[in-house]
This record gives sequence, structure tokens and C-alpha cells, in this order.
Amino acid sequence: MKLSSPAADIYVPDGRPLVAALRRTTHLCLAAHQDDIEILAYHGIRAGFAKRTFTGVVITDGGGSPRAGHFARHTDEQMKAVRRAEQRRAARLGHYAVQLQLAHPSAAVKDPRRMEVVADLVAILRATTPDVVYLHNPADKHDTHVACFWRSLEALRVLPARLRPKAVYGCEVWRNLDWLPDADKVGLDDSANPKLAAKLIGAFQSQIAGGKRYDLAIAGRRLANATFHASHATDRATALTWAMDLTPLVASPRRNVEKYTLAYIDRLRSDVASRLRRFM
Repeated sequence: MKLSSPAADIYVPDGRPLVAALRRTTHLCLAAHQDDIEILAYHGIRAGFAKRTFTGVVITDGGGSPRAGHFARHTDEQMKAVRRAEQRRAARLGHYAVQLQLAHPSAAVKDPRRMEVVADLVAILRATTPDVVYLHNPADKHDTHVACFWRSLEALRVLPARLRPKAVYGCEVWRNLDWLPDADKVGLDDSANPKLAAKLIGAFQSQIAGGKRYDLAIAGRRLANATFHASHATDRATALTWAMDLTPLVASPRRNVEKYTLAYIDRLRSDVASRLRRFM
């Protein structure tokens, strides 16, 4: 596989030939930064753990991350190297089929005229033909996450119908999705093997030492999602990640993304209004 950036990194943790490793993929995550995969797609990592059928893709180079403590004086180039190594470690811990780091600057991902990002993603999707794809959700508040969502959707829409995944989920990272009406929530059960989930987040010490306690925050959010899901029922899971079903946006490539996304907010508004009126 030839990727457009000279700095791109392809890693097969168990050493199998790349083509064979990519072909075994059933679950694929297209994420913006190192550690986003482990936050938004643990559901897929667990699903592929035993047979190494999960592949992770990091689109950006990780150079602009916050840094403190041991990493405070690291240059952008040094941080890129650190984060690349951390992502490889997570891939080993999670038994990934393949870990690809495309090393695009965030500015390139945000520019819809820069077609090399989409070209890389199309090549990966054709090589893997996954059943399930995990993306950032279109209501995320991080600009780079939203840009990566757009480039990923563009790549998925290029595929012929026979190669499109059966399910595409937009998952929470920099905006929780607990605000979704219950009927719109896709619950990804992350209850299994919490020690593995903790190790995966813990692989990114450059972020944790930099003052971002993702190791605590992600476990807390997943537990909160599970506990606050249903007010009149006992918990059926101990950890949940919420997602939007984005499959219709891929199945119907001309469907308007803004209208599709804002319809979730409209349904929330309607739900709040109807409940207020019910007891007025």
C-alpha cells in the first residue's frame, strides 16, 4: 500500500504480510489523533481482539498536542515520534490487525481541496472492506474531528455499493452524545475486559502527563452512560459509548449531512418541549 505522506507509518503487530493483515479486517476505525481510536472504538477493538480483525487509522500527525511535565520541552517533531510510538503500543496491546498512521497535518485535513487525504482513506477502505466502521460524529466540537469525519464520509461515499460497510457509527469524543433522544442512541457495549480498556488509554502517557486525564475521564464517561441510560431499569452494562447511526449517510451519498445531523437536535428539542407541556 502506498500512502501519500512520506511520514506515514504502517504497523502490523503480529508481523503478517500487509495485504493479508488488511484483508482480515472486519472492524475499522478512522480517527483524527493518536488515542482517539481507543476512546471511540473500544467496541470494535474488543470485537476483533481474539482473531486480530480490528484495524485502526490515525489521520493526522499528532504534532500540535498539549504537553507538560516530562514532555514540556518536546518539539512538534519529537511529539510526533512519541505519539507514533504510543499508538503502536496500543495496537500491540489491542491485538490490532493493522495500525496505519497517515501523518497528515491538521490543516490538510481541514482543506476539502486536498484530495490526498480522501485518496488514502479510499485505498484503505478498498483494502480492508470492513463490516463496521467507526468515525467521529458530525456534532463533535473539535474542528479537526469534524474535518476527519467529512474526509472519511467522502471516502466511504466513493465506494461502490458492494464494498460499503454494513454499519457506520459516529462516536463521542469531544462532545458527549448522552443528549441524543433514547430512540436515536446507538449503545456500544464496552463492558468487557475493563483492564484492557484501561491499558489502551494508559498507553498514551504523553497526553496523561500533559494534564489530560483521559484514563479516568473515559472510564467515568462510559460508566455514567451505562448508569444514566434508563431511569426505571437496572443497568445491563457497566460501560457504554454512545454513537449516531451514520449508515444512511453512506447508503445515500447525496443525503444532506447538515440536515441529517440537525434533525437529531430537532428531535431533542421536541422531546424536551413535549415533556414540559405534559406536566404544565
